Amino acid sequence: MSAIDKETSVSMHDLKGQSPTSTHERPSTPEAIASNTIQEQPKRKWTSYVWDTLDKPAAERRFVFKLDSALLTFATLGYFIKYLDQNNINNAFVSGMKEDLGLYGNQLNYMQTLWTVGYVIGQIPSNLILTRVRPSIWIPSMEVLWTILTFCLCRCNTANQIYALRFFVGLAESTFYPGMQYIIGSWYRRDELAKRSCIFHTSSAVPSMFSGYLMAAVYHLDGRGGLKGWQWLFVVDGIISLPIALAGFFVLPDVPEITRVWYLKPEEREFAKKRMQLEGRAERAPYTKAKFKKIFSSWKIYCLVALYVFFNNSGGYSQPIFAQYLKDSTNPKYSVSQINTYPTTTYAVQVVTTLAYAWSSDTIFRGARWPPIIFGGVVNIISYASLAAWNIPRGWHWACYIIAGAGGGISGLCMAWAHEICSDDNEERALVIGSMNEMAYVVQAWLPLVVWQQVEAPEYRKGFITVSCTSAAMIITSIVIRQLWRRELAKKKRAVEW
Repeated sequence: MSAIDKETSVSMHDLKGQSPTSTHERPSTPEAIASNTIQEQPKRKWTSYVWDTLDKPAAERRFVFKLDSALLTFATLGYFIKYLDQNNINNAFVSGMKEDLGLYGNQLNYMQTLWTVGYVIGQIPSNLILTRVRPSIWIPSMEVLWTILTFCLCRCNTANQIYALRFFVGLAESTFYPGMQYIIGSWYRRDELAKRSCIFHTSSAVPSMFSGYLMAAVYHLDGRGGLKGWQWLFVVDGIISLPIALAGFFVLPDVPEITRVWYLKPEEREFAKKRMQLEGRAERAPYTKAKFKKIFSSWKIYCLVALYVFFNNSGGYSQPIFAQYLKDSTNPKYSVSQINTYPTTTYAVQVVTTLAYAWSSDTIFRGARWPPIIFGGVVNIISYASLAAWNIPRGWHWACYIIAGAGGGISGLCMAWAHEICSDDNEERALVIGSMNEMAYVVQAWLPLVVWQQVEAPEYRKGFITVSCTSAAMIITSIVIRQLWRRELAKKKRAVEW
């Protein structure tokens, strides 16, 4: 048996002592229907390597299809607008805002930092709120708020006005990513979770691509309605965001034990509860002093947070590094359209590799999350170490910017791994997920001011070296987590057998 097989052969399923009871009587209650439909461990067929529901009963397939159609669609569209409204500042900056507002110092750094400060402040409180308030109310309300603030950005005439609005945009957006990761982890089983988490994460790369194309398109509106081309970007972003935000009030299903969503039948709501019981995923419980002591005395919160901090700061995504390289070039000279569209190739690579990581993790690696994480880290080291050298062939320079996208596709795997490791305590899971994203952005709040200074563009030597180091640290941390988790699973299994 391979090392990966040994790791994944022990799962939370092994810690269960019962399976659904069979009966020849026609089940008459939603609970009985769920018990007779949901299997503890469906017999795996080759079709599950294509899509994970193809080896499940028809009723469960229909349930998961409904869930994907509503929850996953809303999650990806919501993350799309979140990233669109987060990153539009970069496209606006290289498309006329810098010159129109006289931003020749480190103002772009400060705009990004103020957004990050707001984002950091809101995350953990928001995830704790989600364990007490219906997500279908909280999350869409915050989406509507950041959409309104995005509209307001088009009327800013000074850097100080943008600083204030960016802070509040970050504060409102802090609810979305950790909140939706918590909700996704409350509905999907182990063999489904990585794919959904990674599909969700791909929607962070798509808007980064789309914003470049959108900026290239709306730039031609320059002068219409008294607005510059870069100001039109904020208007169009807001128009795209508003209907998606409003849809959340109707399609977000909350979590299984309190869901009242219109598209799930009573027996399907029981399906959701039964599926999470079989995964060992705990329902909501009160916060107590003993619970906080248990959470903060465990290795889980510290190691998982460290893993995500290293991942989130193992890339140049906080700065438009490829766009600034193109903008700085004099031979050849690139147009505004080219500066906005060529860097989208990096995000195309991120989308493809994110999906490849999800499918390979669930199938080839039998649920192991660490192999793609290590691969992404190695690609990062190769790319950014080469850029740190700087005096390299132009073709390899371009290649390094583009293939660096392979290192940005492992967020979903990190989150899926955290859901699985913290499955036996709902509040720990919510706190760990929120803390992972929170602390990653705490570091991101100050690190760009040190290593990604705008005045050093495009030759960010300190930034490229830092990313190479954090990528190496991410690889080491993933190996440590793997060993600690294997040890804990083995300990739990021995306890059950004893």
